[in-house]
Amino acid sequence: MLYRKLYSFDYEEARDVPEAISLLQTHGTEAAVMAGGIGLIEEMKRRAVTPKVVVSLQPIDQLKFLDVSDGNLRIGALSKLSHGEQSNVVKEGFPALWEAIAQISSAQVRNMGTIVGNITACNPGSDVATALVALDASVKIADGNGGKCIPIKSFGVHSRKNILKPGEIVTEIIVPCLAPGAQTAFLNLARTKEDCAKVVVAVNARVTEGVIEDIKIALGAVAPTIVRATTVETMLLGEKPSEGLIQAASERASQENMVTPISDIRSTSQYRSQMVSVLTRRALTRVFQNHMN
Repeated sequence: MLYRKLYSFDYEEARDVPEAISLLQTHGTEAAVMAGGIGLIEEMKRRAVTPKVVVSLQPIDQLKFLDVSDGNLRIGALSKLSHGEQSNVVKEGFPALWEAIAQISSAQVRNMGTIVGNITACNPGSDVATALVALDASVKIADGNGGKCIPIKSFGVHSRKNILKPGEIVTEIIVPCLAPGAQTAFLNLARTKEDCAKVVVAVNARVTEGVIEDIKIALGAVAPTIVRATTVETMLLGEKPSEGLIQAASERASQENMVTPISDIRSTSQYRSQMVSVLTRRALTRVFQNHMN
């Protein structure tokens, strides 16, 4: 890929969240937020975005946190991907998220990129975002008017587009701690570790007294946004795990209404659709393996 040099732009550093919002509201659509800067700088070099003002959040120490409180994992807007990778709390308590982060091969991306930045980029093939959708995470948005908290599954509206309005920033991600007995799985398909995923599947399930009591299945890289396989979830709820049930559910996953994979230089839509079934079957087998005879 041919990269151009950066053009001239104004650079502002916010000392706190209110100042960041004020700067963004002042400059409106001409401003862009920078946390780690991985995605933004790349897009600016390609002229995919051309902000006249870049507002950096780096000086805001209050956004540099990753901890568990009140039954939730809280990830601040300036928490690096490497922080998640190195966190025993994430590795032991949120294994699907940890696997999604740890398999990112570039040390530079892990050390510079933020978890929140990965989400706000709204890449439908994001491993991290797919895991967070399966974990039923939410994003907290500051807007200078009390803010709001929305499910992460509703945050992306299309490829590379989110619901944020000018003057709004994501300050943290909130992930509910797994219920006792819950199991998770994360799988992706890519040509190499450095390549973007062709298909991503994340599952979060809980079996109680031999019956599937809760199940969340997230599919990435198969639609303009990351999607929940809701018809498959409905199909599985209240049932006893079995190889036949897993096979039927996996086949159903590729037939979800919102699953519309594209054909490009890396794969055909037909192949991607088939691999949705394959990866879903593997993920379901992993989370239910201790509950089948």
